Amino acid sequence: MAAHLSYGRVNLNVLREAVRRELREFLDKCAGSKAIVWDEYLTGPFGLIAQYSLLKEHEVEKMFTLKGSRLPAADVKNIIFFVRPRLELMDVIAENVLSEDRRGPARDFHILFVPRRSLLCEQRLKDLGVLGSFIHREEYSLDLIPFDGDLLSMESEGAFKECYLEGDQTSLYHAAKGLMTLQALYGTIPQIFGKGECARQVANMMIRMKREFTGSQNSIFPVFDNLLLLDRNVDLLTPLATQLTYEGLIDEIYGIQNSYVKLPPEKFAPKKQGEGGKDLPTEAKKLQLNSAEELYAEIRDKNFNAVGSVLSKKAKIISAAFEERHNAKTVGEIKQFVSQLPHMQAARGSLANHTSIAELIKDVTTSEDFFDKLTVEQEFMSGIDTDKVNNYIEDCIAQKHPLIKVLRLVCLQSVCNSGLKQKVLDYYKREILQTYGYEHILTLYNLEKAGLLKPQTGGRNNYPTIRKTLRLWMDDVNEQNPTDISYVYSGYAPLSVRLAQLLSRPGWRSIEEVLRILPGPHFEERQPLPTGLQKKRQPGENRVTLIFFLGGVTFAEIAALRFLSQLEDGGTEYVIATTKLMNGSSWIEALMERPS
Repeated sequence: MAAHLSYGRVNLNVLREAVRRELREFLDKCAGSKAIVWDEYLTGPFGLIAQYSLLKEHEVEKMFTLKGSRLPAADVKNIIFFVRPRLELMDVIAENVLSEDRRGPARDFHILFVPRRSLLCEQRLKDLGVLGSFIHREEYSLDLIPFDGDLLSMESEGAFKECYLEGDQTSLYHAAKGLMTLQALYGTIPQIFGKGECARQVANMMIRMKREFTGSQNSIFPVFDNLLLLDRNVDLLTPLATQLTYEGLIDEIYGIQNSYVKLPPEKFAPKKQGEGGKDLPTEAKKLQLNSAEELYAEIRDKNFNAVGSVLSKKAKIISAAFEERHNAKTVGEIKQFVSQLPHMQAARGSLANHTSIAELIKDVTTSEDFFDKLTVEQEFMSGIDTDKVNNYIEDCIAQKHPLIKVLRLVCLQSVCNSGLKQKVLDYYKREILQTYGYEHILTLYNLEKAGLLKPQTGGRNNYPTIRKTLRLWMDDVNEQNPTDISYVYSGYAPLSVRLAQLLSRPGWRSIEEVLRILPGPHFEERQPLPTGLQKKRQPGENRVTLIFFLGGVTFAEIAALRFLSQLEDGGTEYVIATTKLMNGSSWIEALMERPS
């Protein structure tokens, strides 16, 4: 059991166990020893639901990464390919199967598509002459993966681009399927709210799927009260700004992949007396980050400026606990101290790791450039000088700073001005193409199509109206003991989370005007519950809302929603689901066209 998945109002271990059971059943179909050939992208998500020990119990003896040419030698009866339904991967699989040594012992081939089988892929395998080689061709519907006690992600890296640029609704179908799985395990969600075009489509798909399963009545008592579906393009601003929570900054600077982060090793080398700096490790330090670690659960969602004081307080508590050993006089006291030792040592190791990470982050956040960039971002978000060419951005281009950094800032300015004046936009585009190369013209086109970098139409900037009505900018933010969600960006309250907050109380009727300005329809659907399953809420019991971000979510938004869940009089606890955990850089990167 993964204990950290069951601490919240909704026990996400139920979902994890369901997907593990499905995996075990498939592995048992392929009797005998097995080797798994992995599509590399899937190894991270799979690691969150099944460790190697589970695979080993089901006779998995070898694991390989999917590569061209021949498969490595393995004395096993079954070869199983775990792959996403991508045509280019089918070509690699065919190459593997065709180069199989006919002289060796015959091996059985199987293929498991994650999360869906694809007729196109099977046709490609048929055209390449290998479809008949596969005994089992099945799908493994790993739609939503539990990351933490209140967090689920599909980890679909192309979802935003597919939905908003290519008009491909596959990931929306997977999202609807994932929500149907959740309802099968946790009961029908009585109310669905949504904002945006993709949200509307997912809701329609869910209603259609429910109609198709009319025979089977869901008799599970509902755990969730509401579902809120939110399109990423309703709030394009939030991911572009630099996140200022501890977890958000780790992701901004080092990138968190499937709850792991790789860090420069020199900060984590044990310091030995008199050895100076020789023999420093060169392998990156890999740490898992989730709420199973007590200290991380406490500091992950704090504004980074509030982390230092928590760490120093913890250091005092831990050293005081270790000092207790001098006071242990009797055998009973010594025994009690020894029994607490493993927990204390784990706490000391955890504190050392997070102190090192905080030092690494502080090196970045105290730099002059970080301060300059943050100042510009905050000026844009509070509505200052959004309509003219910005000096800092000009300097960044002139000094050839990383292109993603420049694009994030230009897009942020565009979004905070409801599009840029044509001459400002043309100037930025010209400067970017001349400095970074004309191959980026396709990237600029993609950003425009996604609504991130565009000319202002109708000559009107709607952002000030949205900002004032939704109170998106707060001047006096208490970063140490926050009273509002704006602490996650030191002043800016994430628009997406503000919408969730207002839906919970007083309801969206109070902001009809702003909802009309934001893109896409807003709607409400009710799903009738069988008699006897209606919830009678106890006095003081919070509602549970599942909020699904279609197109990705940032750690700062997650922190803001956790803050709302913990409010004494908040009335709502949130469970967060998304197509992808992301930050502004990974988001822009997914929209960039790679020159071939």
